[in-house]
Amino acid sequence: MGYLFISPWLIGFFVWTLIPIGASLVLSFTDYNILAGAPNWVGFQNFQKMFLGDPRYWRAVKATFYFTFASVPLKLAFALAVAMVLNRARAFVGVYRAMYYAPSIVGGSIAVAVMWREIFGSNGLFNALLALVGLPGRAWLGDPATAIWTLILLAVWQFGSPMLIFLAGLKHIPPEFYEAASIDGAGFWAKFLRITLPLLTPVIFFNLVMQLIYGFMTFTQAYVITGGKPLDTTLFYNLYVFNRAFHVFELGYGAAMSWVLLAVIAVVTGLMFRFSRYWVFYEAAE
Repeated sequence: MGYLFISPWLIGFFVWTLIPIGASLVLSFTDYNILAGAPNWVGFQNFQKMFLGDPRYWRAVKATFYFTFASVPLKLAFALAVAMVLNRARAFVGVYRAMYYAPSIVGGSIAVAVMWREIFGSNGLFNALLALVGLPGRAWLGDPATAIWTLILLAVWQFGSPMLIFLAGLKHIPPEFYEAASIDGAGFWAKFLRITLPLLTPVIFFNLVMQLIYGFMTFTQAYVITGGKPLDTTLFYNLYVFNRAFHVFELGYGAAMSWVLLAVIAVVTGLMFRFSRYWVFYEAAE
């Protein structure tokens, strides 16, 4: 009877998740092109082409790693700073928390991406504000040196989710620890480095893993705002997979790239868990 009740979920899981995953794995070893008819088995040819014969693939890898390892630390640092401010008792603090969380709800949407593109356009709001203070504007989205940083800034702006998780972690730190430190003469930074950070390491670790995975999977912002331009500096991995699979219709090659991304995320996550024992403090383990 239990299986009958969960049968809608089971059907959806098999039809929309498990079977497509299996089909993707099989397609990654074929030359399937949706315009060329039936797929042919090519073994590891897609992977060989990816690693040895596709310069744009490595530019996509470089852009994705650059974006991920620049945006995630900045986002987590900003989220922690805001969470510490909002952890203090003050009037309307619930309203402030909702206001700061709102960008995370809409931050990954098409509408926000379009808004971001208009803000940083040559005639956009950002250049207008610079002109008001006498500073020269520039084509932020057309300059290879600045285009990716507009996307990093958008990612940092979506700090609401990690901020809420940090806030929950801060509320679990006993206030007696801070009171005892104050009696001993500890200042803000001493409390932060010796109490807050060590006791928040499980929360930091969780946020770090989740945000790194989100970073590797970023697609919408680059697709809408820059389209991977200029000079492929914002050609994120998922955007390149999309282009090869649905613009060039090389579905076999796109499937192979997706499985490589899955493997990279699994390896990075596994390494983070492996080395977490050296810096993550779990109270229950003491």
